[in-house]
Amino acid sequence: MIKYVLFALLLGGLVGYVNGVWGGVWVDGVMGVVFDGALLVLLFVMGLSFGLDKEAVGRLRRVGFRILVLPLCIAAGSVFGGFVGGLVFGVDVVGSMAVCAGFGWYTLAGPLVGQLMGSELGALGFVVNFLRELLTIVTVSVTAKMGKYVTVAFGGATTMDTTLPVIVRYCGSEALIAAFSSGFVLSVMAPFVITAIASLR
Repeated sequence: MIKYVLFALLLGGLVGYVNGVWGGVWVDGVMGVVFDGALLVLLFVMGLSFGLDKEAVGRLRRVGFRILVLPLCIAAGSVFGGFVGGLVFGVDVVGSMAVCAGFGWYTLAGPLVGQLMGSELGALGFVVNFLRELLTIVTVSVTAKMGKYVTVAFGGATTMDTTLPVIVRYCGSEALIAAFSSGFVLSVMAPFVITAIASLR
């Protein structure tokens, strides 16, 4: 998986360089269509996968509205962390909050932030959220000792898919519902929160 991500990143850098050298406006138009299409496909596939998974839907129904407490706290903490990070590192504060509102979903945060706030912040959105997922996997053995909710919070939106297996392995099966539901809610929230923050600019 990592090799495909790196290949796509290098290819995107090459296309951007060629566009910058030749000044081809066509690339900007094509990228706008590609970004829009990719976002729609991602959201459609996510909705379809949850609609088909009856067991996951059943678990979420049993837990009820309590599933919203943890992801809402994680979302607030992530956006606040972006605010503080923007002040500390001298980055555009609104852009920094939008980047962190990806909650670890780098395939969404990079293109969406880039489309709404410019390519520089889009690249930052990709890197920051990619590192959040990567660090969750690398540090799970440490964060699991602090508590399962710490690990779930660290993973953000990734806890419903990519980081779920390692969280369950280190935190136990009792962390499954909390991790899965939190990741799901954060994934649904991410595009709306990013768009709302971007509108403050």
